[in-house]
Amino acid sequence: MTRRAALVALTLPVLPRVGLGAVLLALAVLAGVIVGETALPLRLVGDVLAVKLWGAERALDPIDAGILWSYRLPRTLVAAACGAGLALSGVVLQALVRNALADPYLLGVSAGAGAGAVSVALLGIGGGAIGLSAGAFGGATAAFVLVALLARAAGGGPAQLVLAGIAGSQLFNALTSFLIAKSANAEQARGLMFWLLGNLSGVRWPDVTMALPVVGAGFLVCLAHVRPLDAFSFGSGAAAALGIAVRRVQLVLIAAVTLMTATLVSLVGSIGFVGLVIPHAVRLLVGPRHARLVPASALAGAIFLIAADIASRVLIPGQVVPIGVVTALVGAPGFALILIRNRRRA
Repeated sequence: MTRRAALVALTLPVLPRVGLGAVLLALAVLAGVIVGETALPLRLVGDVLAVKLWGAERALDPIDAGILWSYRLPRTLVAAACGAGLALSGVVLQALVRNALADPYLLGVSAGAGAGAVSVALLGIGGGAIGLSAGAFGGATAAFVLVALLARAAGGGPAQLVLAGIAGSQLFNALTSFLIAKSANAEQARGLMFWLLGNLSGVRWPDVTMALPVVGAGFLVCLAHVRPLDAFSFGSGAAAALGIAVRRVQLVLIAAVTLMTATLVSLVGSIGFVGLVIPHAVRLLVGPRHARLVPASALAGAIFLIAADIASRVLIPGQVVPIGVVTALVGAPGFALILIRNRRRA
């Protein structure tokens, strides 16, 4: 059986579930658009889309149409992209390092991206030629390299990698706090701290055109490497024995994860627990094979973060809760339940 035929054989049984997931994602996007402090009628969604996309003539309230098209729809699409990208990053990192606790947040990638973005915003590194996304990418890359080197110097095992990730996260978070305390005024400090907790309030259409292509490309890269990811779950030695170019695949996948994480952090700040919890929850539903796990995790992550964004808007009337707070409140207990369930199975 050829590689392509094997991939098709693995993917076909999960297609009905993926189809159901796509329907749920569409419903989640619809809920993200109409649910909020000001509820919008369902009919308005069709009317606004007809006017904006196909030039139809409809009598629209300009305020409601503006809220839907310019605020809620781009915000919901970016939330979906962030959830999918972070979940994919968790799937890839957990396979590459063979550690169930690996995710961009725990391994310091998110903290490094945040530090890079804040450095560009406050210090003007590059004289304005370097954008937030480029700064975040540089910070994320530096953080991952530092964590990998520290883990290798400590022995290179999974436990050492997690401990090195914790140390790297603390280091870059401290650097971020130092930069804010030293270089930001009171208004900047408040805005940056709120942003670092995860903030979708400032998202607009240009952010959609940045987030969706990056996450889409990352998804295609992950989908093209489902067989190597299965092999890496048994170690790099097993992957090499199967004829996989270990270093090249590692470099490609780590670059994809770093690019996705850096782009998303530069847009919405650090959002924890998505890359950690979603892959574990999805494995309980579709199993460990990455031909199923990759698309299912992307869908589940997108739906989860849209739901978290809706909750962040309605939990406290008149105030938006940072989305990172919502994901932590849900993710921490959820991960604890998964750990307890796995222990009972063992």
